Order: sequence, then structure tokens, then C-alpha cells
Amino acid sequence: MRRVAMAVVMMVALAAVACDKIDDLLTFYINEEETFTIESDFPLGVLVPATPFTITTNSEEKFKNNKTRAELVKDVTLNRLSLKVTDPEGQNFDFLERIELYISSEDEPEVKIAYLDAVPEGQTELTLESTNAKLDKYIKGDSYTIRTKAALRKAISKDITIKADMRFKVTADPL
Repeated sequence: MRRVAMAVVMMVALAAVACDKIDDLLTFYINEEETFTIESDFPLGVLVPATPFTITTNSEEKFKNNKTRAELVKDVTLNRLSLKVTDPEGQNFDFLERIELYISSEDEPEVKIAYLDAVPEGQTELTLESTNAKLDKYIKGDSYTIRTKAALRKAISKDITIKADMRFKVTADPL
């Protein structure tokens, strides 16, 4: 009886490891990099939209390069989103109180994908919290739009350009 129980435990453990290995083989990442601007006349203390930007996905090509197709993609989430000020040089995020990013497309509603409710002072790079929203339909499409909402802590005298580095985790079915 003890051997049977031990064998069952071993089989369950092996199955779990095998499933993890299969998921690793069927998982890949799509990286996107875009910039947006927070203009000098941006209001203080109020969560206000910045200029949205549209990204052409080239998803079919990216799926093909990873040996899959759009219809086999079963799960897409935002894995990482970081922001860095690119202009003016030497600028940090002290001006920013809070930030949220949203995704939308022509056929899909707007969904919040990342946020940072309390931006720490003195930072030159920020990593936002992902909402873990399901993004399959957006990434499989031809394009999607990213919209930023920001609340400023203090006034800025010059437009600030921010680079957004986004990484999407994509998992596909094997068949």
C-alpha cells in the first residue's frame, strides 16, 4: 500500500513538472517600445489623459516566428511595463503623482493594463503594476491603442517625453 501511494505521488509530481515544461515551450514574449509626452500645460493633481498612441501589432509574423498561429494563442497578459524619461535629459519622475495605462482597439473596449498609485520621488525609471487583464483579442488584432492617464504632483515647465517598454507574455495551445 505504501508503494502504491508513493508511486501515485511520484506520478503526480512528474505530471506537474511535464506540464510546466510544456507551458514553457508554448510561452513566448512580445516586446513593444513606444514614447508619449506629458505636456507642460498638464493640470496638477487631477488624473488626466495624455496623448494616446497606436501600435501596429505585426502579430501574425510574431506568432509565426514563435511557431504558432493566432487561433492557437490562448492567453496574453502584460508581463512587465517600465517607464523612463528620455527628454529632458536628467529629468526624474518627481513631477508625477500617479499614472495608469489603458489598452483598446477598434473592436474591443478600453481596459486598464497597468498603474502606479504612488510614484516614489527621485526615480528615473518606474515599473508599473500589471492588472493581469486578459489581452488576447488586443494582441491578436492588427493594432491597438495605449492611452495614459497621469496626475501631476507639481507643475512642469517643459514637455516631458517618456519611453514605455512593454512585455506581453503569450501562451499558445500545442494543437
